[in-house]
Amino acid sequence: MKISLQRETIVASLQNIIGAVEKRQTIPVLGNVLLVAKEGSLLMAATDTEIELQASIEASVDEPGEITVPGRKLLDICKALPDESVIRFDLDDQRMRITSGRSRFLVTTLPARDFPLSDSSNEGVAIEVPANLLSDAIRRTSFSMAVQDVRFYLNGLLLELSNQALRAVATDGHRLAFSTAEIEASLDEPIRSIIPRKSVMELGRLIPSGDESITLWVSALRLRVQLGNVTMTTKLIDGRFPDYNRVIPVDCDKSLVIDKALLVQTLSRASILSNEKYRGIRMKFEAGRLQVSTNNPDHEEATDELEISYDAEPIEIGFNVGYLLDAFNRIETENVRLLLKDGNSSCLVMPLDSDDVKYVVMPMRL
Repeated sequence: MKISLQRETIVASLQNIIGAVEKRQTIPVLGNVLLVAKEGSLLMAATDTEIELQASIEASVDEPGEITVPGRKLLDICKALPDESVIRFDLDDQRMRITSGRSRFLVTTLPARDFPLSDSSNEGVAIEVPANLLSDAIRRTSFSMAVQDVRFYLNGLLLELSNQALRAVATDGHRLAFSTAEIEASLDEPIRSIIPRKSVMELGRLIPSGDESITLWVSALRLRVQLGNVTMTTKLIDGRFPDYNRVIPVDCDKSLVIDKALLVQTLSRASILSNEKYRGIRMKFEAGRLQVSTNNPDHEEATDELEISYDAEPIEIGFNVGYLLDAFNRIETENVRLLLKDGNSSCLVMPLDSDDVKYVVMPMRL
């Protein structure tokens, strides 16, 4: 195997796929990147067996071949070389020689046959969606995914695709994020898939900006996405996602509109003295004002107030302030809508001018 290519070309593609390389792996080859050189191109692939990322780039191939090399070392070496340099790879007695100018590196390799490369066929139902709509849906909801929850189906994002809509939903059992957007498709039946957390984060990072369409191939077990010269393949979570329609409140009889920036500032100030573990904050809605208060086990306290337009009966309710701030920071309008029922019910947070984004925050006892 003998190839040469531009530094910028390989660095950009390695950065796109390196997220699939396991930092702590029990199988050594999962720490490596697969290199397959043939016919003027180099295919690079990385996987942790759950998610696989492939990138294909142009290369000058003097001798075709395939091998795996340590992924993060390869990226670090290529990044450290001078800009616009040409890098040459030569496989020499099961070690890869990397040269550029006067720089020389010899790195260990593992056979390509040990690399668990997935089937490259585009199986399943194909659907084209605007890149910006999918990117927005992930950005607006992914923060609500659970982290290593025993309810494994919560450690991911529900993606629903129909002929009229693209919906994304995420919940960790304490909060829920919902986003919907109109699309035009021609599916025989709706698609409902739970994408694992790591794959969601990689997908959100790789989706190009703009309104061009990207193609998804969805089967019962896998999702494959073509993103420019990068292909992402991920296993899907096999489980029953909660019925989010039952979680989103529909009987909130108290509604108010608040300046988002002022509300975020008020909550952020008061949260400085909140319990570091539970981050509980008490919100008291009264005629014309919102009082925010908190305390911690060191008997420290904070209180702040904000003028609001509110004339319903007083409500006092506790929340995890981090959950509220996460929701507010994803809303793009200057004002936010808060919909409430009573001190024991969930709060619904929405943009001022749209019902396409909804955030549900469960109350907490303080």
